[in-house]
Amino acid sequence: MTTFLVLAIPFLGTTLGAAMVFLMKDGLGEKLEKLLLGFAAGVMIAASVWSLLIPSIDMAESQGGIPWVPAVVGFMLGVFFLLLLDTVTPHLHLESQKPEGPQKLSGKLKKTTMMVFAVTLHNIPEGMSVGVALAAAGISGSGISLTSAIALAVGIAIQNFPEGAIVSMPLCSEGVSKKKAFCLGTLSGAVEPVGGLITILIAGLISPVLPYFLSFAAGAMIYVVVEELIPESQAGEHTNIGTVGCAIGFALMMVLDVALG
Repeated sequence: MTTFLVLAIPFLGTTLGAAMVFLMKDGLGEKLEKLLLGFAAGVMIAASVWSLLIPSIDMAESQGGIPWVPAVVGFMLGVFFLLLLDTVTPHLHLESQKPEGPQKLSGKLKKTTMMVFAVTLHNIPEGMSVGVALAAAGISGSGISLTSAIALAVGIAIQNFPEGAIVSMPLCSEGVSKKKAFCLGTLSGAVEPVGGLITILIAGLISPVLPYFLSFAAGAMIYVVVEELIPESQAGEHTNIGTVGCAIGFALMMVLDVALG
């Protein structure tokens, strides 16, 4: 029950954010959107370092291995895994007019569908990161406590709140009804608890390679930050707002992990 509740925390953040479509009439302003994108990037960077990479290194060292090997190997595998998903899945980023992925499939899908796919891809590594942290918390000597896993889930939920709004509001401006925009925004976050649960089951069965799973999740999240969040927060005017948002998100996640972990 604890596992399911922790996995549901990030999904709840996305759902509450998507619900903002019912409260906001004119959509997100450009400055606010950049601030929220930067904030999400900062949270994910800090979570990747404090909640995933550092525990991966510490765990590998406690197992008597070379500390940096799992961190490097897992990190690069995570990056290439997201690169593969990015390549084979038709999707459309919020500020782009040209879809990415297989062009044949892109031509058959609605713009709103591809926008949801883009955010769903983004949410996969977030669910994985919470799942692998929970798996590590259940193993003695892993260096990760249940409190640390909860802190990570809360941090991701906080950055999922603006993400949910960033998804549902543009969908509404594309002509989608508020109810459908809310449902699609919520659906984009449903992959998180599912991905987290699958990760727990796999990582729990193969505990010796858990350091690789931790760094794998970190690599996947950093890919999303560099590929999507930072470019969108730094496009056009008011780029300094995105930078400030990133600093705030990084500091908040760092405090959460150190204070609660």
